[in-house]
Amino acid sequence: MANILTVTLNPALDLSTSTDKVMDTHKLRCTAAVVHPGGGGINVARVLQRLGSDCLALYPAGGMNGQRLRQLLDQEQVRSHGIAIAGETRESFHVHETASGRDFRFVLPGPTLSPEESLACLAAFSALASPPTYLVASGSLPPGVPEDFYAQLARLARARGSLLVLDTSGTALAAALAQGVYLVKPSLRELRELTGLPLSTEQQRLDAARQIIRGGQAQVVALSLGDEGALLVTADKALRAGALRVKVASTIGAGDSFVGGLVWALSRSADLEQVFRYGMASAAAALLTPGTALCQPSDVERLCSEVLVTQV
Repeated sequence: MANILTVTLNPALDLSTSTDKVMDTHKLRCTAAVVHPGGGGINVARVLQRLGSDCLALYPAGGMNGQRLRQLLDQEQVRSHGIAIAGETRESFHVHETASGRDFRFVLPGPTLSPEESLACLAAFSALASPPTYLVASGSLPPGVPEDFYAQLARLARARGSLLVLDTSGTALAAALAQGVYLVKPSLRELRELTGLPLSTEQQRLDAARQIIRGGQAQVVALSLGDEGALLVTADKALRAGALRVKVASTIGAGDSFVGGLVWALSRSADLEQVFRYGMASAAAALLTPGTALCQPSDVERLCSEVLVTQV
């Protein structure tokens, strides 16, 4: 069994293109579309595979899009296990506006999963003969999946001895944290929604992260702050890292690459500062590539030495 398992309940075919300007009513002449396998956990698995981890991606898939998704994962040599569903795997569409450098993302809801299909995803994890050391649950929940799905997964992970890394939002995030996870990666917006606080200062952000840890909801909080960088907080340590200044081709996939870099370093028993450096370097490397091409290992290694980590 793989050392790391990623779970993606709402995978997608990610289509990326570009046009000069995005305007209403006009026909927008675009460049040829590039297609990548997508969805939070699938992107994390793609990053982990590139960095050399033993990883398996678990996801529901249906229809022709589901078949194409599997083919694309095979092309990237990402080991995967697709669970057959009746609905068609969704597409997501990204347009890069070349005149401004802005990215426009059009995200469809995805197929409705039946109760039996949702349970099949949980059963696939439970049926593993040898549970993974790290279980990464990332992305939104599609229609039909109960909001406590990640909470159920958290209970199963704890029972099987796997460390759950969670990257989601809203009610699904709150429900899973109530069960307790190993590491949670909220954005600042997601942490504000979770706490109901403005979190306008670094001290407020640290206090919110520490409250999650003191409450037994997570052992590690990786708070992404966009252009401001990130904070990594545990019960006895708080680290800050500024965002690396790179030439941005696309912002899509940076968060998933951040998680991938963190988990890759954790799986190699790196110290906390080095874990943080690899997460930040992976996120910055993803900015260098268009669409959802994600980070490349050579860029990650080059940028890792440029990450400045300080104790708060």
